[in-house]
Amino acid sequence: MTFGVEHRVVEKRNLADKIHLFKVVAPLVARRAKPGQFVIVRSHERAERIPLTIADSDPDNGTISLVVQEMGRGTAKIAEIGEGGKFAGIVGPLGRAGNIASVNKVVLIAGGVGVAPMLPYARAYHSSGAHVTTIVGAKTRDMLILLDEIESVSDVVMVSTDDGSLGVKGVVSDVLARLLADGERFDHAVCIGPAVMMKAVCGLTREAGIPTTVSLNPIMVDGTGMCGGCRVTVGGEIKFACVDGPGFDGHAVDFDELMSRQRFYEREERLSYDSYRTSKEGSHRCRLDQIG
Repeated sequence: MTFGVEHRVVEKRNLADKIHLFKVVAPLVARRAKPGQFVIVRSHERAERIPLTIADSDPDNGTISLVVQEMGRGTAKIAEIGEGGKFAGIVGPLGRAGNIASVNKVVLIAGGVGVAPMLPYARAYHSSGAHVTTIVGAKTRDMLILLDEIESVSDVVMVSTDDGSLGVKGVVSDVLARLLADGERFDHAVCIGPAVMMKAVCGLTREAGIPTTVSLNPIMVDGTGMCGGCRVTVGGEIKFACVDGPGFDGHAVDFDELMSRQRFYEREERLSYDSYRTSKEGSHRCRLDQIG
């Protein structure tokens, strides 16, 4: 946690529709952040706590980079913060740092906004001297983010889009399946993205005998393991993503349970977001907005 620091936004970029990058002053977090770790932020004093993986850190300038996708009311409020604005609070770095395995060849598979938390892994493996193959995917060309940054720390970059507007038409697991079918072999894999994507990738790497790390994103409230909201089942045991992860052995994760829990508040989140956007665009001011 950074005390007495104004968490000022020194840079804001819109990466894609409803996806934003914030570079924020947080010197103590920047000094200690490792790949895979995250922070919990609040847009204002009465806001909900939102967990965000650290996409980049600059200890010299005391800043961290966070990528936010508007999904609900809380993330919509964060998206309204502009350059020069401030976060009410940033706590972190939280979670266990990702284990950067000592390997010759690694494959990194990222889908959607999963490209952002994958960047620190790519940098770390690139710096270690490993040959880095990165596969990134999105629904459309316009939804691909941070491609230049990924290319700068990868030896090979392969792209997939659902509609075929860039790269291979299909999903990231299709690209990985083709590589493996062509005889490519990797010492380790890291996969970050939607749970259904990670499940598909882990099915392929399990069959190929490639150890695989995934980063899980269950519902999270306090980030300290006290609320129990982020519990996941790994290897038949209950784990808490905020303190035991978020990185886990992908071959041991119960993805079906994870996906079921992620959908639990899906309707409420959508209704909250729609109501908030309606209140901002028209004269109606909903009761949820009035209480923060």
